[in-house]
Amino acid sequence: TMAARQRDKVVQDEVHQNQILRELYLKELRTQKLYTQYHVNPLRKVHTITRKPMSWHDNLEEPADARFLNLIHHAAQGPRKKYPETQTESQEIGWDSEPLVDPERHDRRLNHFRVYNDITLYKAKMWSLGEEDHRK
Repeated sequence: TMAARQRDKVVQDEVHQNQILRELYLKELRTQKLYTQYHVNPLRKVHTITRKPMSWHDNLEEPADARFLNLIHHAAQGPRKKYPETQTESQEIGWDSEPLVDPERHDRRLNHFRVYNDITLYKAKMWSLGEEDHRK
């Protein structure tokens, strides 16, 4: 029991605990080495790992590839800008989407606009509100 009390006394001694922590800290500082240059271990087999394409720090030093950028921009365009004629059967539908005749909006022969007079405006309002409700 006397030995147990002495052990508790030794553990509770703050000065002794601080001395142990200080020695551990100094030992870590002695054995620590800060590496700033990294290299491949010459004894190990080397596996090439591709770089991440979306990582900004991997692509800082690489110059822009003009051919690759042209390919990307060309691929992003629509089919009518890329090709002079259709490449598939389904592209033929809607390939020439521009009207053959320029639509003249003021020509009354081609454009039949809805014209409202007093009575037609009243009836249109009735229909929009629901004529069934007003007959009751």
